[in-house]
This record gives sequence, structure tokens and C-alpha cells, in this order.
Amino acid sequence: MDANDVLDDKDSGPEVQLNLPGSVLSRIEELMGGTEQFDSEEFDAVAYINRVFPTEQSLAGVESAAARCEYRLAGVQHDMRRLVRAQHEQRQAGQRALLAARRAVAELALQVADVNRKAERSEGMVREITAEIKQLDCAKWNLTAAITALNHLHMLAGGAASLRSAAERRQYKELLLPLQAIMEVLEQLRLYRDIRELNALRDEVHAVRAALAEQILADFRLALTGAGKGGVSQRTLAEACAVVDALEPRVRRELVEWFISTQLQEYEHLFSSEQECGWISFVERRYAWLKKHLLRFEDSLAAVFPPAWRLSERLAHRFCKLTRAALAELMQARRNELDVKLLLYAIQKTYNFELLLHKRFVGSELGAEGADEHALKLDFDDGDKEEASTASKGSPWVGLIGACFEPHLSLYITSLDTNLRALTDRFIQDAKAADAGGGAPAVGSGAGAVMSSCADLFLFYKKCLAQCATLSTGEPMLELAGVFGKYLREYAGVLQRAGPRAAPAPPLGVPALVTNLHTLLRDDGSAQRYTKHEISKITSVITTAEYCLETTVHLEQKLKEKILPALADKVDLTPEQDMFHKLISNCIQLLVQDLELACEPALQAMTKISWLHFDTVGDQSSYVTQIIMHLKNSVPNLRDNLASSRKYFTQFCIRFANSFIPKFIQNVYRCKPISTVGSEQLLLDTHMLKTALLELPSIGSDVRRQAPTTYTKVVIKLMTKAEMILKLVMAPLDGNLEGFVAQFVQLLPESTLAEFHKVLDMKGAKLSKAQMSSLDALFKQTTKTANSDSNK
Repeated sequence: MDANDVLDDKDSGPEVQLNLPGSVLSRIEELMGGTEQFDSEEFDAVAYINRVFPTEQSLAGVESAAARCEYRLAGVQHDMRRLVRAQHEQRQAGQRALLAARRAVAELALQVADVNRKAERSEGMVREITAEIKQLDCAKWNLTAAITALNHLHMLAGGAASLRSAAERRQYKELLLPLQAIMEVLEQLRLYRDIRELNALRDEVHAVRAALAEQILADFRLALTGAGKGGVSQRTLAEACAVVDALEPRVRRELVEWFISTQLQEYEHLFSSEQECGWISFVERRYAWLKKHLLRFEDSLAAVFPPAWRLSERLAHRFCKLTRAALAELMQARRNELDVKLLLYAIQKTYNFELLLHKRFVGSELGAEGADEHALKLDFDDGDKEEASTASKGSPWVGLIGACFEPHLSLYITSLDTNLRALTDRFIQDAKAADAGGGAPAVGSGAGAVMSSCADLFLFYKKCLAQCATLSTGEPMLELAGVFGKYLREYAGVLQRAGPRAAPAPPLGVPALVTNLHTLLRDDGSAQRYTKHEISKITSVITTAEYCLETTVHLEQKLKEKILPALADKVDLTPEQDMFHKLISNCIQLLVQDLELACEPALQAMTKISWLHFDTVGDQSSYVTQIIMHLKNSVPNLRDNLASSRKYFTQFCIRFANSFIPKFIQNVYRCKPISTVGSEQLLLDTHMLKTALLELPSIGSDVRRQAPTTYTKVVIKLMTKAEMILKLVMAPLDGNLEGFVAQFVQLLPESTLAEFHKVLDMKGAKLSKAQMSSLDALFKQTTKTANSDSNK
């Protein structure tokens, strides 16, 4: 086939698009130097030839180059003819495959249609064959149902008479199975309610059942009460109980109700409100009666009743409900006769009895069904009651009787209030005796230790909380929280009195306490320093208040855990915690002021030095040595006293730095006029004081600890300001006022115009009013510009 034949075939069929391999295209581009330049409209053949053959010597290879091109062109044409031929063959193969697939689909459709026709014929044949079988099966089912119904009818007809006969002879064991069978027959024949004869038989059976129920109840009354007691044997009664389970549930309820009421008649008579032993002082007798009665019942009559009836448990449950109602009525009627000891006695005995019932009937479903929804719940903190708490927590028995005492627990809360008042008064007397030197020390052990009275108070709180939790978790617990808060405020007043030279404070009210605490803060310079004993008192107040603060937080959490969830949000001891915070803060301020008072003479001595006549810079000045000496004498004692409260010692250091360094800076401003050499000496003193202050938390200690980061930042920031002030004092002023103002704002960006004037006074600058006004305006403008730049 030549090229013309290929072209003819291509024209005669559909258009064929040739996709040359990438290798062919890349080879063509390699030979031709890229195809884009030949396709371009700006392609210049002469320039291309001159670029390929730039010299005459290169023309010698024209013929060989042309031969190579023709050879490669022939190879490309051969590949193109092969590809076109292969494409044509693939198109024909695809057409043949499509025709074969169409033929296969047509044949498959014919086969499917043939299968459907055969299936329809088979289905018709099956219906014809099974038609008669279905009729026979239906007839068999109807015949079976009819025979079953006749058998049931026969059993029903003869069963009623046999039941009546067996009931008259009290043969309860023999009639149990026929009775159950007849009840099942009635259930199966309930669809045939339109048959009159069947309804008559059904009514007769119901009548026999009703008569049987009345007879059994009469047998129990005859056997257990009246002159004919013992006429029916216990064995017959036990068989009758099995029959009762086969009757309506109402019959068993009536029998149980009658039996329990009969058993508790004696109890209601013996412990009625008219009897003296009905009062709560004899509550233990009530519980002893039930114990004896249950033992007597289980020895004599327990075998009569099925265990599933749980007669002992039901009897105890009814006893608890009757007792709760009787005690509630009695206490309401004789409320004036109640006292705390009697109430707590009755509650404790009642709880012990309820716990005994819980252990006896543990896992009971009856108690859960009959328990009052307001039943008391128990919880203990003490280790010796942990087992009882675990056993009774969530029990339906615990609180079943004790709920009647809850409305009267205000007496208990009042008693706790009275006891706490006496305890607080004792604390106050002890504090007064300690101040007078005639009593026991207020501190537990060692200087700065927690006061023993604090431990006594919270131990009493713990006992009260544990005891109240056994009584109620409702409103009484909320009242207890109020009493706790009241005496926490009282104890804060006790701690205030324990401080040195403290004015007496009223026992109640936060504002009064805070006011009196502020009287401790001494602002006059005539006040004397605290002695070591007084410092120990102050640190002891701090550690005690810290213990009170932490324990109050735990106390609030424990109260919220114990109390009912609906009342938990009403428990709030935050005001009391704030009081202890305030007390600690004021005590720390007392210590800060005392140390400042010690350093005050040294600061006064600094201002009296003639800084203008200094000739040379020497060692640190005597006032710095004096300040450091006071720090070494005072801080180690404070650190030892506050060893158990490191965070408050750190607060003391920070507060002292924040208070002392600004006073030092104010005294630096008072050192005027000052020469350049004097400024250098004062700068050296400032640096030495800065070094001492940085070591203040560990000063005088054998163990070198790194100072807290917060404290270090405070000292560096404030002392750097003092150093910058002295550097500005040494800076030249003549001839460059703008530069000095810019330098001042740069070194002291947070300074005020008054501080700017103080620095000028220290330099001894003599400026006219016009110059001062110009400098003030320049200072304000420079400060404003610097602030706007920093905000950006």
C-alpha cells in the first residue's frame, strides 16, 4: 500500500487524528531547533541558515546535514504510515466487537423471556397441586381448635364444682394446680365472650374464687385471733398462702394489711400518746419491742408465709411509718418539753435502730418503694464512722423514722451556737491573759506558729459538721453554715486582739473589724518599734489567719458536699475568707511599717550630708551601712517566723520594696544642691543599697536562695529610677537644654513635671522664669511625642 492508498483510505473513512509520541516530537524539535520558530510569522529563513552555518568552513557539512535530515524525515514518515495503519485496524476491530455484543444481548433477551414463560407455567402447576392441600390444612386447624375449645369447656364445666368441693374441705394443696389450670383456660377462652353458656361458667368460676378468698381470710382470722385461735393448722395456712398467690393480687394485699395491722395493735396501744412510755425519752423501748416481736414472729409464724412476701420486712417498714407519725405528733404537742440532750439521745437511738434494720434487710426493694422522699441521709467524716456511713449511705431505712426530728433540729443548732459562744469567750480571755503576761501563751509552738485556739475551733467545727450530717442535710445544715460563718468572724476579732497594742474590736461586723485593723497602721513618726515578742505575735496572727483562710475554703467545700444539692448555692463563706485576707494584709503592712521606721533615721541622715562639697568618691556611706544593718537584724527573724508561710514573706518583701524605695527616692530629691562628685558618691550608695535589697529575701541566711522573680523586678525597676535620677543630675545642662530634656524623658519616661523640677533643683540650675517656661513647654511636648510614639 503506497502513500496515495493511505490517503484515499483516510479520506474515505472518518477523520483520524494522529497523536505522535512525545519522543518523536522531542526528536523533531531537536533536529529542527524547535518548532515554534518555524511556525512564527517573523521566522527568517536566511537568518536561521546564517546562524546554523555562520562561516564558510561550516558550509562543507551542508550535504551531510541535508542527508541526515532526509534520513530522519524518511524515518518519521515511516512511523506516521505505521501509526495510521494501526489506527485503521483498531477502528475495524472495535466495530466488529460492538456487533458481536449486540448479537449476544439479543440472544440473552430471548433466553430470559423463555425462562419467564416456564416459571409462570410452573407456578400455575404448583397452585393446582396445593389447592387441595390448603383446604385440608385449614380443615385440620379448625378441627384442632374446636377439639381444644371443647376440652377447655369440659375442664371449665367440671373444674368449678371440683374447686368448690375442695375449698369446702380446705384441701388447698389439691386445688392449687386445678385453680391455676382453670385460670389459664379462662385466659385462652376470653375471645369467646359472645357465648352465653361460656359466660355463665366464667361467672361461676369467679364466684368460686371470691368465696375461696373470703374463706382463706376467715381461716387466718380464726387461726390467729379470737376464741377459736388454733382451729386451723399452720400447714393449712401455708397451703392457703400458695392459693392466695394464684388469686387476684388484691387478696394478698388485704391479707397482708390485715395481718400487719393485727400484729401492731399491741404496739399502738402500749406506746400511744396517752402512755408515758410514748415520749421520746423512752424511744429505745419502742425499738426493743419490735426486735422481740420480730424474733417471736420468725420463730412461730414466719414459716406460714412465703419468703417472697417478706412479711418481716413489711412489718418493720409499717412499724417505722407508725413510729415516725407518732413521734412527730408527740413532739409537736409537747414542744416545750424538748431539750437538746433529749433530742440527740432520741436521734442517736433512732439512727442505730435504722442502721440495724438496714443490715437486716439490706438490698431490699420494699424499703426503696416505701421510703419517704424526704428521708434523712447520713455521711461521716470521722474514720470510726466510715464503715457505718458506707453501709447506710443511700439506704431506704436510714431516716425512715429520723425524718420526724428534722423540724426540731433548730434546738441543736442553738446549742452549737451557745457552745461556740463559750469557746470564743475563752479564746478572748486567753488572748487578754497572754497580753497581760499572766496566762498561757497564745502561740501553739514557737514564734510565728499557728495559735492553738485555731486548731480547737476547727476541731469543734469538724465534730459539729460530722454530727449534723448524721441528723440532716437540709435546712439545719444551712443554719449550721450560718453559725460557722458567724464565729469565723468572731475569731477574726480574736486574732485582731492577739496583735500588739491592738484596740478592742466589736465581736461582729466586717466594717468595724476593718476599721479597727486600720488603727494598727501607724503613720506618725513618734511611734516606737515593735519588740521581738510583738513581732512574733504579728507573724503568729499571719500564720493563724492563713490556716483559717485555707481551712475555711475546705469547710465551704465540705458543707456544699454534705448539704442537699438544691441548697448548695446558698452556702457562702466568701465574706469570712475576705476578712482573713484583710487581716493578713494589715499584719504584713504593720511589719513593713516597722522596718521602715527602723530605716527612717538613716534616710534622714542621708539628707543632712553636704553633697555639694564632696571631693572624692569613697566607699559606701554610713547611712547605707546603717540601713543594711537594720535589714540584717530584722528580716532573718521575720523569715524564720514565716517559714511556714513563704508566700506571705515574699509579699512582705515586695511591699517593703514598693514602700521603702519610693521614700528613698524622695529623700534623694532632698539632697540638694549636689555636686558631680557628690552625685557619683550617691550613685555608688544607691547601687550598694540596690544590691542589698536584691539579696533581702535571703539576707543573713546560710542557704543562698534566688530571690523571687516578682520581687526582683520591683527592686530593679524602682532602684533603676533612682540611678537614672542621679545620672541626670550628673548630665551637663549648659548650652543644650533640648538635649537634656530629651535625655530626661528617655531615661525617666514615666516622670512628671514636678520630678523634672526636682532634678533641676538638685543640679542647682539657675534659670530665669522665661527659661523655666520654655523648658516646661519643651518637656510637655517631648513627653507627649514620646507617649504617642510608644502607643503606636
